[in-house]
Amino acid sequence: MDLAAILALDVLNGVASLILLCTGLAVIFGMMRIINLAHGEFLMLGAYATVVSTNAGVNIWVAMLVVAPLFVGAVSLVVERCLIRFLYGRLVDTMLATWGLSLFIVGLVTTIYGNTIQGVPTPLGGFSIGAYRSSLYTLFLVAMAVLLLAAVWAVLRYTRLGLIARATMQNPNMAAALGVSPNRVYMATFAVGAAITGLAGGLLAPVSGVVPTMGAAYVAKAFITVVGGGSAILAGTASAAGLFGFINQMAAYLTTPVFGEVTLFVSAIILIRVLPQGISGRFFGRSL
Repeated sequence: MDLAAILALDVLNGVASLILLCTGLAVIFGMMRIINLAHGEFLMLGAYATVVSTNAGVNIWVAMLVVAPLFVGAVSLVVERCLIRFLYGRLVDTMLATWGLSLFIVGLVTTIYGNTIQGVPTPLGGFSIGAYRSSLYTLFLVAMAVLLLAAVWAVLRYTRLGLIARATMQNPNMAAALGVSPNRVYMATFAVGAAITGLAGGLLAPVSGVVPTMGAAYVAKAFITVVGGGSAILAGTASAAGLFGFINQMAAYLTTPVFGEVTLFVSAIILIRVLPQGISGRFFGRSL
């Protein structure tokens, strides 16, 4: 019974990590149809912002929840104004440009901080279930994943800004005719998606080694989760994260973490082959 409880916590943690990892990409790719291959590097910048600000004396909660998303959001504004805004509607060019951007960011951070693994202490304490011990921070990550999904859903569904963003992505010419500036909406949406990714990087910094190349370990999982989820930004991402997170953690528990990753990718290939429109294309077609 104790082992089952710990396993359930591991599965919840894996699902929560995937949701945190993918929500920002779901906003950028799901709404704007921009394949941002620098997504992993935005995550890495959020993690480094947390590490650097914590080492400078900033409270770790402020560093994770405030500094990381604000820093990455500010960086993304520069990226969008200097690079991305010239490439809307040019899918291949956007892929190449963001791939080059990812290499540039990795090289720059490596030059400044080197290749050594950095990190921050895991906040909160631990708790025991029988003979097994786990961290309360895993429960915090689960709560943050749920809160993030709820916040994004509420903004897109019930606020004027969310309505404008969704309408502009669907028909920018009509939005412009009604007095909305599509360029500003694109800029704000890209920045919000990147800031969410920076928040994820800050939250994952205490539980993962922070190195300049850490983004490469996450970007593939993020894309296959968002693509597997389908067109529904939140319902699709949450359902795909739940499915893939469960498969990954169970396979890792029964075998090894490496085989768990392989099982995740294989299951994603099968899912996309069976449901080419993604999970939401089959089950949540009218969901947000």
